[in-house]
Amino acid sequence: MNAASLLKELVFSTSRSSGPGGQNVNKVNTKVTLKFDVMNSAVLTPEEKELVSRKLATRMTTDGMLVIISQDKRSQLQNKEAAIAKFEKAITKAFERKKARKATKPSKGSVQERIKKKKQLSEKKQWRRNLGE
Repeated sequence: MNAASLLKELVFSTSRSSGPGGQNVNKVNTKVTLKFDVMNSAVLTPEEKELVSRKLATRMTTDGMLVIISQDKRSQLQNKEAAIAKFEKAITKAFERKKARKATKPSKGSVQERIKKKKQLSEKKQWRRNLGE
């Protein structure tokens, strides 16, 4: 899935930010909210919609809208670009396949080291037991 093909379906809204900018913050709408309707997307297949809604559940509303907010920058354009970057990162991470874990055995040296330490501890405790009697 290409995140760039989803950009046509994004909806942006702006509001006053609580981020940096001094008194400018009180007058200018620099905070950008990006919304993407996952369930009604024309680009995503039903399997992809299910996958995105499952993996990005913490960023979604109850009606299936993916919401990403950016208010770090002082300008609206920079915040919009940052929101798009966050969206692309989240979507690519959602479609990333988890690497299968290969079962491995402990090395011969590590097994011998463990047994050696075990014997040393046993001897130490044995020695303490003999002193206590």
